[in-house]
Amino acid sequence: MSSSATPADPAAAAAQAAAAQAAAAALHQFTIEAWTLLSIGIVVTILRTYGRVKAVGFKGLQADDYLVWLGAIFYAVETSLAYSVGAVAQGLANNGMTDAQRAALSPDSAEFRTRVIGSKIQLAGWSSYSVLLWSLKASLLVFYMRLTAGLKKTYLIRIYIGFGLLAASFITILMNLFLACRPFHKYWQMNPDPGNTCQPAVSNQIIWVYLSMNVITDLYLISIPVPMLWQSSLKPVKKFGLIILFSGGLFVVACAILRCALIVTDPVNGAQLAGSWAVRETFVAVITTNLPMVFPILKVWLSPFFGSLLTTMRSQQKLTDKESKSDLRTFGGGSHQTWRRRGGPPTANPITNITFNESEERMVDDVKMQDLKGWTDTSTNGSAPAPNNIRKHVEVAVVSEARDDRDLTDNHRHVVGDEENQHHGNFSFARGPRRSSYTGQGRT
Repeated sequence: MSSSATPADPAAAAAQAAAAQAAAAALHQFTIEAWTLLSIGIVVTILRTYGRVKAVGFKGLQADDYLVWLGAIFYAVETSLAYSVGAVAQGLANNGMTDAQRAALSPDSAEFRTRVIGSKIQLAGWSSYSVLLWSLKASLLVFYMRLTAGLKKTYLIRIYIGFGLLAASFITILMNLFLACRPFHKYWQMNPDPGNTCQPAVSNQIIWVYLSMNVITDLYLISIPVPMLWQSSLKPVKKFGLIILFSGGLFVVACAILRCALIVTDPVNGAQLAGSWAVRETFVAVITTNLPMVFPILKVWLSPFFGSLLTTMRSQQKLTDKESKSDLRTFGGGSHQTWRRRGGPPTANPITNITFNESEERMVDDVKMQDLKGWTDTSTNGSAPAPNNIRKHVEVAVVSEARDDRDLTDNHRHVVGDEENQHHGNFSFARGPRRSSYTGQGRT
């Protein structure tokens, strides 16, 4: 009996050593990944704050600027907890054991204490995950309020509905987390088996409730700006670029679904998977939430290196048939004439003439979307446009000079032409419509 058991002991020891070595390598790789992602997320948040402070100053910061920092703080907390799952709890919790193993596990053993700590880390991880994601969602809603200020009330109503949805979903996930397993200490109970619901690393109830609330809220947040951009009269490239910019929540949804699928299909290693994918998912959430604010700063910094490409993105739209070629408007500006004198608004869409550059300036400089209309509507309140709007007027001087009588053609109407303007230093690109100077009489 001993001879048969002896050869098995070295094999089991070798297997355990190999498993421990693989776990250490995986932990090392995850540690590098987690802290690198955290560093990038913090840098992106700093860039966003830098752009906002540069545009509006510290006193001009809004609630969304503070909410992203609340998310950044809990992102650091979540990363620390995810690291602790492997470094402290060794990837263990109260899951992944048979009834026999639970019965044989002594409460005084190191493994028992490690599993208890690991289960509590999982609970703390779910809690920080909740505050992190929902604070970022709230910051987007506050940003949308500033973005759509002055537009139809339907947009504001949808934003208010979004706040209600966020509050209800946040209460739902927290109540599900803290009330699903009763009594509460069963979340770290080893023996007897507390059941799947009381195993925080792989609890199906926790996973699916979080996933459903996360997907519903993210899709609703996307539904606020995207339809407005889709109905606009933008060029296709610019339209789809902005839609992608504001649809970053889809990447968060994809990561959340992948995370849940991996945890459900691998209940043994669920604790380690939960921590790893939580960090990746929240990293994507931090980046996509701050991207609309950071993108214009990156464009300014990268424009010297990608001059021709980015200059093309900044090019002005072609003037429409309803606009005079001598009436050029800059972002947020307009002509002296109102849309009523020009025969009505060119479009009913609120952001028809927005470009990539205009969108970015608006988001950084806190310019509201109503300033992005392709026409100036002064009929709403009977007042002139706000003094903060930037206007650019191009005045065209029409120069007409009378030539000497002896240079006139007999009995022909004389029109000032390109050669004359060039002769007198008045080039055609600065000239208005050709006008007849006078009708001369030929000599006899």
